Amino acid sequence: MHFVIFCVDKPGHQQVRLDNRPAHLEYLKANAGIIVTAGPMQTDDGEGMVGSMLVVDVADRKAAEDFAKGDPYAKAGLFESARVMRWKRVIPAA
Repeated sequence: MHFVIFCVDKPGHQQVRLDNRPAHLEYLKANAGIIVTAGPMQTDDGEGMVGSMLVVDVADRKAAEDFAKGDPYAKAGLFESARVMRWKRVIPAA
């Protein structure tokens, strides 16, 4: 089943994001089999990153939460908030 992981960065934590980006990307690559889509949330001008959004296909909520907690960004304390929500794909039809 699909889950959206929606994370908002803490203000003033751009350096934390930059310092942990290589490990974050490696974590995503290592888990590519469960990732439907993923990418950063950006400032309106597209110059800065202010959060992350991922859709994962996993067995249950616990698996989605465990994946989210294992992200190097989460471990580094980057996020002000992180939500895991079940998601139903409607368009395009699966």
